[in-house]
Amino acid sequence: MEDLVQVLNKLPAVTDQKLLVGIETGDDAAVYRLNDDASLILTVDFFTPITDDPYQFGAIAAANALSDVYAMGGKPLLALNIVGFPADLDKAILEKILRGGHDKATEAGCLIVGGHTVDDAEPKYGLSVIGLVDPGKHVTNAGARPGDSLVLTKALGAGIITTGGKQGMCPAEVMQGAVESMSELNRAAADAMIKVGVNACTDVTGFGLLGHLKSMTKASAVGARIHFGQVPALPGAWELLEQDIVPGGTRRNLQNVANSVDWPAEIDPQRRLLLSDAQTSGGLLISVPKSRLDALLEELAAAGAPYQAAIGEITDGPPGRIVVSP
Repeated sequence: MEDLVQVLNKLPAVTDQKLLVGIETGDDAAVYRLNDDASLILTVDFFTPITDDPYQFGAIAAANALSDVYAMGGKPLLALNIVGFPADLDKAILEKILRGGHDKATEAGCLIVGGHTVDDAEPKYGLSVIGLVDPGKHVTNAGARPGDSLVLTKALGAGIITTGGKQGMCPAEVMQGAVESMSELNRAAADAMIKVGVNACTDVTGFGLLGHLKSMTKASAVGARIHFGQVPALPGAWELLEQDIVPGGTRRNLQNVANSVDWPAEIDPQRRLLLSDAQTSGGLLISVPKSRLDALLEELAAAGAPYQAAIGEITDGPPGRIVVSP
């Protein structure tokens, strides 16, 4: 992630008084003010299959892309398909992928209005999404404040489980649980945080919980503390970890935060890997004033968010420093 930031920093800066959120803080999406009544949220995401079922793959990829809009406090409006697909592969597979994406976007109230397809050796699918948010009401990763509570809305371990599935080591019920989690829209969680009012948010995806928290704390010039015992894991994730089934991306994530995290001796390598697990369509990580924590947890439960886990708090620094406690 830091190598990518270095590359982006070499490009010309994009500045415009209507660009409310750009790439400077590594946020989930860009925000552009159209007028006094509306701002656009723009994002794009796509990846290779993480499940053998093409319909499930399409639904998960769509939920993942839509999540960036939800993390900014917006509502998805329009989307375009992004497809890489081998020319000689059965087109019925592609139809199922697109059907999964369509159905998930429809669930979100988002219209898929076209897209682009290229011949590719390995299937890839995702969406470019446009969302709407009221000007000045967007949520970024740069607003966390010391004393805030940190809330996570989905359990970790999807990367570990999908890797186990690819290796034929994952029980069907464990894989199904991960698929259901990844397919779950973050709409309910976003609605809850908008209703309560929060300081910052990001969704937890490829860089893992610690990677995305590091970005939040650096952008907000704060530190953070995570209580490991309060972090939820998907059923079956621990059993796969004990068999050393870990994605390469998860191991790289752990290496990338090595200089930013203080670990107690009680947190063994497996636990460290869970906090670094590369997620697909993970939950929201929300920084909320402590005085509103109970209200947020109640709203999340009422809205049907998969988890309502208070996993830590924001500290006064040093910026980007994360302390993990048992």
